[in-house]
Amino acid sequence: MFIKTLAVGHLETNCYIVGNEDLAQCAVIDPGDESNTILDYIESNHLTCTAILLTHGHFDHVGAVETVQEETGALVYLSDKDDKGGHSHAYPYTPNAMSKYYDDGDVVETAGLSFRVIATPGHTPGSVSLLCEDSLFTGDTLFRGSCGRFDLEGGDEDAIMHSLAKLCALDGDYDVYPGHGDYTTLHRERSFNYYCREAAKLKHLEVNP
Repeated sequence: MFIKTLAVGHLETNCYIVGNEDLAQCAVIDPGDESNTILDYIESNHLTCTAILLTHGHFDHVGAVETVQEETGALVYLSDKDDKGGHSHAYPYTPNAMSKYYDDGDVVETAGLSFRVIATPGHTPGSVSLLCEDSLFTGDTLFRGSCGRFDLEGGDEDAIMHSLAKLCALDGDYDVYPGHGDYTTLHRERSFNYYCREAAKLKHLEVNP
């Protein structure tokens, strides 16, 4: 498995291209903007995009979804809890016939890879994290040294703290790829992230990756 990070848009959202070199296939996580940048990388590396996975429905994570989907024919996966039908500035993506909903515990098999869905609401009602091998894609739930905002439309402070507790209760360590900012590890965030340390005081939720 390989992971390519593209920081796209004026909010520098991390779009991840997660690929299988043997199959020359990939999944795209959170194509938030700059569809040309994303598509150019896929084309120049002779990859076939088989799925688009959304950690949540905010505009800075879905801005290039429609174009990437049209050009690649890939299925789009998202939580139905963030499906606002395109009637909200915050949630502008409208699912179509090539969209599928996923929820906690679902596994998406694509590009020769398995992505386990972990529901992590709080930043938005439908926020999810995606676990693939030893990598955890956390969207705007968990950042290096911080966590996502919960004062926006659909945000919930209690929910995001329980989501952080859920992630920190995962067995072992994982490389963490957040929706913005630098890469980190789950061990580092358990040890030094104030929000994770506060979340650890809550009842841990069992998650079997």
